[in-house]
Amino acid sequence: MELANGTTVQEFILLGFGVGQGRKFLLLAFFTVLYALTLAENITIITLVFFDVHLARLPMYILLSNFSWLEMCYVSTTVPRILFDLALPYGVISFHACFLQFYMFFSLGYTECFFLSAMALDRYLAICHPLRYPQIMSPNSCFTLVASCWVLGFLGSILPVALISRLSFCGSNIIDHFVCDPGPLLSLACPPLRNAASVCQFAMNVLIIIGNLFFVLLSYGTIVLTLVKSSGRGSRRKAFSTISFHLVVVTLFFGSVAGMYVTPDGESQSEVTKAVTVFYTAITPFLNPLIYCLRNDQVKEALGRLLRRKEREPRGKVAV
Repeated sequence: MELANGTTVQEFILLGFGVGQGRKFLLLAFFTVLYALTLAENITIITLVFFDVHLARLPMYILLSNFSWLEMCYVSTTVPRILFDLALPYGVISFHACFLQFYMFFSLGYTECFFLSAMALDRYLAICHPLRYPQIMSPNSCFTLVASCWVLGFLGSILPVALISRLSFCGSNIIDHFVCDPGPLLSLACPPLRNAASVCQFAMNVLIIIGNLFFVLLSYGTIVLTLVKSSGRGSRRKAFSTISFHLVVVTLFFGSVAGMYVTPDGESQSEVTKAVTVFYTAITPFLNPLIYCLRNDQVKEALGRLLRRKEREPRGKVAV
């Protein structure tokens, strides 16, 4: 944290999108609307699962309601800061606030990786082992799985954040990004970097991203093989329809994240990096509820039951 001249880095400057005032206003309006819609979608899903007795008992919807809460937290670590920097001329962020955002952002991102694996496991058990599914995915097992995803996600980023935060930062304190990302932060650190870069790459790429992606692909690959061998055409079509939506979410998230952190040149071009980061930090949390739940027949039925219940409540109160 020490500069070459003996001063200490107290803050960083986030350059953001590097556009004119007119485009800043358009981006501010775009992210405001996107953020509001993302929160509304995920709150709707959580409310439906919480109030609908049928959905609240199903493991898939227990996972999805927690996934919706995760998405709300995930988008809230970046988008409010983006709105703040678009509204004000200089994106100044303190040293500690920058690393807090770094920790929360990556912890929630890692947690999302584990949740996608958990949902892939849930579909694998439901389709490949339907008779044992109720016993294996009991409420206690499901809540244990949910807790494990949260704990593993928040433990995974402790070491990278701790290593980078202990480096010495010299020269410029300007980050050519709109979030505190490890790549730009490492580029500001003065040598020697010791093992910080390699540990971050190993933790993010091998243990978290590639490990979860391999598990997800293995699970859905086994599901597809099982469905191909299945004799029931109707049940096969329904199962294929369900997992196809799941695979779209997996492709959107892991595809964009892999493009950023797994490929060797993922951090080299700042404009491409910003565009990809916008996609997986703001756009995918908006798309995921639409893909996962809001086009789902069970969710539509639960929404209808909730609305009918709300319509009957005032009449009941008047009758009393």
